[in-house]
Amino acid sequence: MAVVSPSEAELAFNHEVLECASYYQISSNAIASMNVPQMKAVGDRLLVSAEQAVGLAEQYQNKNQVSSTLAAIKDKQLSSLPSDKSLASLMGKYKVTCQSLLAEPQKRLDYWIMATM
Repeated sequence: MAVVSPSEAELAFNHEVLECASYYQISSNAIASMNVPQMKAVGDRLLVSAEQAVGLAEQYQNKNQVSSTLAAIKDKQLSSLPSDKSLASLMGKYKVTCQSLLAEPQKRLDYWIMATM
């Protein structure tokens, strides 16, 4: 069986999906490190969202590629933060867009298909 390479649209879409996965992982870890019991449910939901995003990305690329891209994105996002507990810049950039991307992934993929034609 031949392996089909992802299209330009799928690669662009996957990059966004993995930015969201990274954002969710970083946020979940930050909440867990705060050790505030009232926030545990929020941290858990963020972790589930991260797993959903990774699962979505793996529909278009193999696990190794997804893992290495996610690690690179996560390094970049972490290095952009003033501290590991200061998530305001990441939240501002990703909170709303990632919620809508995970709620309607096909809509975002369709955008990339049109944008890369």
